[in-house]
Amino acid sequence: ILYLILILRLIVLAERQPTRFARVYGYSVMSIFFFHLFINVGMVLGLTPVIGIPLPFFSYGGSSLWGFTILLFVFLRIDASRYGNTKV
Repeated sequence: ILYLILILRLIVLAERQPTRFARVYGYSVMSIFFFHLFINVGMVLGLTPVIGIPLPFFSYGGSSLWGFTILLFVFLRIDASRYGNTKV
């Protein structure tokens, strides 16, 4: 349920972006999260082959945790700059 909330929230944030780049980046981040979630749930249910895709924010591994966190934080920074608040 938390992943569903995260994915729906990313869709809402992507839709309200004023620039095309920010909108495409938001949908790309959402797609990456959805793909990883779909493959992991499919592996658990036996619907997809077992491959080494980590579950975002849960699977053990430093590089995947860093990658997902950076993807999400860059998008949140892009979303924060749409208000004209560009101070870092």
